[in-house]
Amino acid sequence: MTKTNGQAIVDWLASQRPAMLALLEELVNTDSGSYDKLGVDAVGERIRAFLDRQGIAHDTVANERMGDVVRATVGSEAANTSILLMGHRDTVFPKGEAQRRRFRIEDGRAYGPGVADMKAGLVMNAFVLAAFAKFGGAPAPLVGLFTSDEEIGSPTSRPVIEAEARRARAVFNSEPGRPSGAVVTGRKGGVFMKCAVTGKAAHSGGNFEQGISAIEELARKVIALHALTDIPNGITLNVGLISGGQTVNTVAPSAECQIDLRYVAPADRAAAMEKIDRIVATSHVPGTGAKLEIVGEFLPLVQSSESKRLFQHYVACAKDVGLNVTGEFTGGCADSGFAAGVGATTLCGTGPVGGKAHTPEEYLDVDSMVPRAQSLALAVMRLEQV
Repeated sequence: MTKTNGQAIVDWLASQRPAMLALLEELVNTDSGSYDKLGVDAVGERIRAFLDRQGIAHDTVANERMGDVVRATVGSEAANTSILLMGHRDTVFPKGEAQRRRFRIEDGRAYGPGVADMKAGLVMNAFVLAAFAKFGGAPAPLVGLFTSDEEIGSPTSRPVIEAEARRARAVFNSEPGRPSGAVVTGRKGGVFMKCAVTGKAAHSGGNFEQGISAIEELARKVIALHALTDIPNGITLNVGLISGGQTVNTVAPSAECQIDLRYVAPADRAAAMEKIDRIVATSHVPGTGAKLEIVGEFLPLVQSSESKRLFQHYVACAKDVGLNVTGEFTGGCADSGFAAGVGATTLCGTGPVGGKAHTPEEYLDVDSMVPRAQSLALAVMRLEQV
């Protein structure tokens, strides 16, 4: 490493640990469930305030229903290519969780709702942007996207992500690093669906035979759906929510379930969806009807030859700050699949290391904040070497 911008950036990031933790505490102590627009936008305001203090240009992609997207830029917008740093502000936790479980640090771990998934990644990206704004040295303009609805499939952020990814020479998605310290080189795709079944109500004692049970029909469909699971090939079907019926003494006139499909390769999606459509269309209880609706979807992150080189490049940069990083495949979905889906060279899980996301035990390895920021900064600075 030469004593130039690279060393200056590494040294400056090392000095920013207290400031990183202070911003992280602000973000974690702000509720931002996906459907809480006010909360998600409040996190955005805190990020914008940081960007303002650092003299970083930013704008907003407004949304009436979900949180707005905050978009920061370092370097000339006139360039045809960019380097994209991504992260989402929303969490899976309900309103009030930030008050019930305030940010705290114990034995080298930070705790609080969204501390690893992925408010630490947002902080890291913000400070990397600030480092390049201060010292320069990026081989292309940097774009930082702080999106709003990843936990529900990015229904409003996806077009923004795809537009930015199409002109990016590299995309770094700062989802949390794995508990092992690995980054993520591959992810499953996911399709989230709702199956609604209709039947006919009848008194369950007085005229049972006149009823048509939507619950019975749905139960048979659930068994068939779960039978599509193929663990060796990475295909899973999970009916995670189910509801229906009118009263205990009424033959159920309606029932509904929500389905989670996970798959590895795009071809697996097509084959699984064909089977799911067939199950939904087949009536085991005469007189029932059913309708399938896709309510959200993630694309898989499939490692290309270009993204493999980006991963190897990141590993080499991380080694210069003392990290030995490996790559992992995970069944979880993320926005990185949308970037890869439009052809962008993409690496995921570059954020600080954490674990137990989506649970009250979610944690962040505090000591990973600075070296992961340094690794990302060096990977950006040396991108011409890929």
